[in-house]
Amino acid sequence: MGNKPSFGETDLPCPQPRQFPMLLWLLLLLILPPGRDQSGVTPKAFLLLNPPWSTNFHKDEVTLTCRDSLSPAQGDIYWYYNENLLNKKSEEIQIHKTGYYKCKTQRSSLSDPVHVDFSFDKLILQAPHSVFEGDEVVLRCQAREEAKEKRFYRNEIQIQSNFTLQSVSMNNDKYHCTALVKGFWTWNKEISKHLTIQVQELFSPPMLIASPSSPTEGSPVTLKCETWLPPQRSHIQLQFCFFREDKALGKCWSSSPELKLPTVWSEDAESYWCQAESVTPSIRKRSLRSQLYVQRIPVSDVTLEIQPPEGQLTEGENLLLICSVAKGTGTITFSWHREGTVRSLGRKTQRSLSAVLQILTVKESDAGRYYCAADNIHGPILSKLIRVTLRIPVSRPVFTLTSPRMQAMVGDVVELHCESQRGSPPILYRFYHENVTLGSSSVPSGRAVFKFSLTAEHSGNYSCEADNSLGVQRSDRVILSVTVPVSHPLFTFSPAVPQAVEGDVLELRCEAQRGSPPILYWFYYKNVTLGSREAPFGGGASFNLTLMAEHSGNFSCGADNGLGVQHSEMVILSIIGPPSNKTTLITEGVTAGLLSILGLAVTAALVCHFRTQRNSERLSTTGTPSYSPREFKEPSRTSNTNPQEPLDPVEPQPVYNNVNPGDSDLVYSEIWSTQHTNENSANSPRKHWEDKEPTVIYSDLKKAYPDDSTEQASIVDSDLEDAVENYENVPCILSALDR
Repeated sequence: MGNKPSFGETDLPCPQPRQFPMLLWLLLLLILPPGRDQSGVTPKAFLLLNPPWSTNFHKDEVTLTCRDSLSPAQGDIYWYYNENLLNKKSEEIQIHKTGYYKCKTQRSSLSDPVHVDFSFDKLILQAPHSVFEGDEVVLRCQAREEAKEKRFYRNEIQIQSNFTLQSVSMNNDKYHCTALVKGFWTWNKEISKHLTIQVQELFSPPMLIASPSSPTEGSPVTLKCETWLPPQRSHIQLQFCFFREDKALGKCWSSSPELKLPTVWSEDAESYWCQAESVTPSIRKRSLRSQLYVQRIPVSDVTLEIQPPEGQLTEGENLLLICSVAKGTGTITFSWHREGTVRSLGRKTQRSLSAVLQILTVKESDAGRYYCAADNIHGPILSKLIRVTLRIPVSRPVFTLTSPRMQAMVGDVVELHCESQRGSPPILYRFYHENVTLGSSSVPSGRAVFKFSLTAEHSGNYSCEADNSLGVQRSDRVILSVTVPVSHPLFTFSPAVPQAVEGDVLELRCEAQRGSPPILYWFYYKNVTLGSREAPFGGGASFNLTLMAEHSGNFSCGADNGLGVQHSEMVILSIIGPPSNKTTLITEGVTAGLLSILGLAVTAALVCHFRTQRNSERLSTTGTPSYSPREFKEPSRTSNTNPQEPLDPVEPQPVYNNVNPGDSDLVYSEIWSTQHTNENSANSPRKHWEDKEPTVIYSDLKKAYPDDSTEQASIVDSDLEDAVENYENVPCILSALDR
């Protein structure tokens, strides 16, 4: 690279002006009058011959014309013959001597010498004078006398009879011809002298010129492939191509002799050259290789910019680090660093005054102070430190619920705890029950606590939220089941009638309006358990009962979910026998009336008898339906407030005694009842019976027969109304005496 000529150098470098004496420069200015072409080079004069042959016979006359362009020359013309100045000033002169001729005009430099030969030979070879590279040249073999059998030779080799040179070149070939020339008696063979055709350059080898010759990195450069055509061939079209090392630049071939490089860099400092080519004829020439030197400016004023501005980021966002320089050319290497770390965060090499590094999804560990460096071979320059701070969104909070016991109950005070393990303070916590806000609390650190007293409506899903204005996070849901004691159940019949007919199926319905499931329901008839039903999901329960005559009386129910038994109010139900036909009723009514009078005394005796029997044995008459006392396990019906304390399951049961003296239709019934105490009656699940003497009421009733038809139901109803007067209460004499 060091031995390559720089831009503007040629094979024969011109001497520098300082090497010439001042007087010689003044002489040149006098000899070479001003006049330059568009390229700034003084044009060269040229000679035209008429006829155009450079070799002629003795005594022939040739006209020389001096030109500095295609237009006539202006001013004085200077003619030279064999380097001697001729005393001629005209544009044209006639010559007839062999020798070298030159000329110059006031606007041109000396022309190239032209050799014109005036020969005494009998045979000559003629070629035109103005021959340029690529021209077609016609050679003439001329004799003073008649000639025949002309032959042409190039470098002693015969070529053809009618000789035309196609696209001649400057190769110094020698040509001659032979012919038979007519003599006085015979044809004599004559040989011409050897001729070297004076082929002129169509255009000079191009010269590559860079402007500016030493550009700065990043600036544009214009390359020019400079050459020129002679005035005689100014119509020839040239095209150009530029190269760096051995690679073409831009488009080949272009009619423009210039190529503009938008920017050059230090690595572009290589050898450049160009080629010039004529379109027709095709003559191609290339310039010498020239080295391009590119200057580099060191970097300065390195700055670091952060986005988002002021270095405030949220964890998970992207961080942009922009490193820039105010000055500096060429390829710049940028690097980014965090204080306290040895390795760089990133490195980029590019031709620009700034570069960007992106850190994806920043974490808490990315907080700190950052700086960057820039270097373009002259050494790294550092920026100032910039601090980056991170705000951390809250993590998903952990929600816990504590209660004073394993199974929370109504009235308990529970605590709700909510805490996020990560998150920039302050953090606002919100507590939810079924997505309804219970309350909120803002804490600078740690967990938030919320307390409240449980009610029956507080069962369900609980959760909490954490919010520090960088995003809201909700915890997992926690299910809380609040155990609610059962309320007093509601006891109903279906159908809801005060009286029912023996044999009907009656639905007993018990339902507590409040209470946590599962709920166990108990059904009672006169405090005797009929059965139980469980409601696993809450609500009520039903119990179907087929009615019998002895089912008249008080019914109730109880509800229990493990937190205490609650009893319903008692409901009274009257049972009537099945209906009979009207004739039977009338007959029975009359018979009963007659027998009632006759059997009054007997009745009193029987009553006293059965009373004594009840007090002593409390047994039912043989063949008469009755309920007997029995033990059973059920929720306690005493006033004991401790649900775990066992109670006496045995209690007195009513005894129904029907007295039928003989086969008479008159039936005497004894109905007795006892009074219960009022102590703890409201809350007692089981009624205590006092051991008191019962009150006895005697009545004579008509028998009802089950064979009555449905069609006589209305008749029976009217007969029953008529027969009401036949029913009478028979006072017990002993009872009256006791009172």
